[in-house]
Amino acid sequence: MSAVFGRRKRLFGALAKTLACTLTWTLLAVALSVPMARADEVTVSVDEARIMKLPDRVATIVIGNPLIADAALQGGGVLVLTGKGFGSTNLLALDRAGKIVMNTTVQVRGPTSGDLVVVYKGVERESYSCAPECERRLTLGDSQVYFSGILGQAGSRTGGAAGASAPAAR
Repeated sequence: MSAVFGRRKRLFGALAKTLACTLTWTLLAVALSVPMARADEVTVSVDEARIMKLPDRVATIVIGNPLIADAALQGGGVLVLTGKGFGSTNLLALDRAGKIVMNTTVQVRGPTSGDLVVVYKGVERESYSCAPECERRLTLGDSQVYFSGILGQAGSRTGGAAGASAPAAR
């Protein structure tokens, strides 16, 4: 009788080990198949800048699509990354020999500030910054007439300020 129980005990032990091993491999396969957040992805909001520390030996920066992001290399391995338009592009950092030392995806998202209010008038869209009073805001995706009107005013103001600060000709 004890021989039967001993055999049954060994059978259950072997079965438990097999199940544990199968479960471990299944969990590992599931864990590996789940897409993880990429460590080589940088997120920045449109019209905002982000500071990044670069690897040593970086001499050149290349942005895949300069309409989406812009990058300025500073001293000490510091990079200023600015979101220009919505979307995704890549950032390459090269050493003096032209070898790639970093390849990163840059994801540019829409404005994230809590004071942004978007008003839809039919198919027309207008954006406002409301902190504490609402003012018109130049935002990608706004209607052409609204966007162009704000851009024209901002350009006139900038041109007037530049003219006023220029030294007078004698």
